[in-house]
Amino acid sequence: MIAAHARAAPEAAPLPASIEFTLTPREFDRIRKLVYQQCGIRLSDQKRDLVYNRVARRLRALSITSFSAYCDLAENTSGRELEELINAITTNVTSFFRESHHFDYLAAELLPRIAARRDARHRLRAWCAGCSSGEEPYSLAITLAQTGLFDRGWDVKILATDIDTQILARAAAGVYRRDKMDGLTPDLEKRWFEKTGGPGEGLRQVRTELRNLIAFRRLNLVGSWPMKGPFDFIFCRNVAIYFDRPTQERLFRRYWELLDPEHGHLLVGHSESLATLQDIFRPCGNTIYRKTC
Repeated sequence: MIAAHARAAPEAAPLPASIEFTLTPREFDRIRKLVYQQCGIRLSDQKRDLVYNRVARRLRALSITSFSAYCDLAENTSGRELEELINAITTNVTSFFRESHHFDYLAAELLPRIAARRDARHRLRAWCAGCSSGEEPYSLAITLAQTGLFDRGWDVKILATDIDTQILARAAAGVYRRDKMDGLTPDLEKRWFEKTGGPGEGLRQVRTELRNLIAFRRLNLVGSWPMKGPFDFIFCRNVAIYFDRPTQERLFRRYWELLDPEHGHLLVGHSESLATLQDIFRPCGNTIYRKTC
């Protein structure tokens, strides 16, 4: 499961005045079942228009004339079209230093404690689950770089995963439109980004030294995980809200297993809570939780 688990879109665009295909209740339920079985995202009745608009693009691309035929294809192509279906359904909404209090906590509280370890590990591992187009792991890499750990020879690595293969490719490239880089100060932009593309294109690329800190991988959060940990902290923000409660709890307990027993932290989104998991996590800030042993 290696992709940042992509986020399902909050709202769908309205259906066109002239409907090109027919999406029956049975076909909608088949698609919902496929998506839930594949990645745990539960699509409500209110997502019907979203499903129509997103999946209709695949019908056009494949010259398929009905949702029923598309479902047959997705169910019988050894996962190839299922991957395209998940790419179509999921939407990635993020920005640099989004929910900035998490990065403030890392810089002021957690990273100094990790840096003060008395053991000889000098190793830091972090995971961004649901990394979308990359702004979150790059924001984290900038935060880590500013601690001075690199100058002291620390071994620092960030794993960034998502289920959407197309968005992962964009994230790994690290290229962003200049007018879409809100959240970065001019100093940070100057230090960690460089101009790319042709004149007037207004594109910036993350510098190689930051990109080398991050391994982008596709990962399905409800599937098997190849990594073993331990991670010093895990970001899983605005991802679990698209799962039902049992799936959420299983996910958070799996994170607990991979977190470092001394400093392990889980940072979640503003609409997410671990209130029912007080046996394994204790709150230590706004949507910030520390592993308890």
